[in-house]
Amino acid sequence: MANLWKPEIFQGRGKKRNYFEGWYFKSIDKEEKTAYSIIPGISLSRDPKKSHAFIMLLDAKNHKMYYFDYDISDFWADKSNFEIKIHKNVFSLKNIHLDIDNGKNKIRADLKFSNIISWPVKLLSPGVMGWYAFVPKMECYHGVLSFDHRITGFLDINGDKISLNGGKGYIEKDWGKSMPSSWIWMQTNHFKKDGVSLFGSIAKIPWLKKYFTGYIFGLLYDDKIHRFTKYNGTKIRKLIVNDNIIKVKLENKEEILEISAKRTEGVDLPAPSLGEMTARVNESLNSKIHVKFYKKDGDTIFSGTGRNAGLEFVGNINELLDGFKK
Repeated sequence: MANLWKPEIFQGRGKKRNYFEGWYFKSIDKEEKTAYSIIPGISLSRDPKKSHAFIMLLDAKNHKMYYFDYDISDFWADKSNFEIKIHKNVFSLKNIHLDIDNGKNKIRADLKFSNIISWPVKLLSPGVMGWYAFVPKMECYHGVLSFDHRITGFLDINGDKISLNGGKGYIEKDWGKSMPSSWIWMQTNHFKKDGVSLFGSIAKIPWLKKYFTGYIFGLLYDDKIHRFTKYNGTKIRKLIVNDNIIKVKLENKEEILEISAKRTEGVDLPAPSLGEMTARVNESLNSKIHVKFYKKDGDTIFSGTGRNAGLEFVGNINELLDGFKK
């Protein structure tokens, strides 16, 4: 139970099968010429022979995905703090060290992170999921570990060394049995105004042989995270999804958040289903998201367009829309 208030650390201690856990590190260089997501994790299958640790690397600008699998014995996690090791590779809230060579691809990295801003953890709301974090046996749990941070260091992919000094990053994670069958996810922290960051997710949540549509949105603005979530009484007033755009309008007790995201070509990534990495998710890190944030009386607080946006839409939009009726 104590781990609930530390969503960043490894939650799967004692798990043997039908379980996954993965951490998502997004990194953009200072000039915004490159965009990468690095995803370390563990996949525990019903079949022990298929269980493994993994490191994924998405090179968004070149539309390339690298997947490296390791024996379960190569995975180690600290019991009290967020630090994991997969073979020679190290991941924490402070840094990433990569030393990968499978004979075909050689990847090196030393990245350091500073000025991390996480979703607040409180006694009755241990992170981004709020009180839902206490609900047992949910299909998937989520954590937002850094809305926005600064990066120093480099990433070297097969001899192509990229400086990430002065770049920006974002960190989140998921754990459980499977990713939802339908969801929308978006994130950007590259606005004209520095220090603004948006995260949002809408998903089909199975519960007691039925399901409901859950949603969590957070806008970091002027050093405060403005929350638009199902558990704090926020209502979704509009949701439009097609091949080109995703539009959402959210309203809490005091504020309104309107989002219009333009979808672009992405890359297919492996995703967990019953612990196994057998599903597929198409993710773009080149999308744009326009945000309008204003008071209910109509006074605009912020309006701007986020660049280098991560954007995913998976499954059936009707499942999400029907979930509002349940």
